[in-house]
Amino acid sequence: MNEIPADKRTEYEAAVFRRLVSHLRERTDVQNIDLMNLAGFCRNCLSNWYVDAAAADGAALTKDEAREIVYGMSYGEWKERYQTEASDEKKARFAEVAPKHG
Repeated sequence: MNEIPADKRTEYEAAVFRRLVSHLRERTDVQNIDLMNLAGFCRNCLSNWYVDAAAADGAALTKDEAREIVYGMSYGEWKERYQTEASDEKKARFAEVAPKHG
């Protein structure tokens, strides 16, 4: 594999992140609990990681600000528009996988 220069690597990673966020904004049918149950992360995790990255750089970013970046709107608005009640089966699965998420 060819070595990717650090600046290009960061550029590519940023492009991949933007594409992932765009994809998740379009797939409002995919609930966060579905993402957590299958992949161990969700939109809120991405938001939290965004806050962590900003903090590591000495920048102040609130959880709400980061969620708006990921969701493209406030979290409350997203929940009102798109969040559905999870089935008992999904909740049970989440109870199994959530402790592993940490």
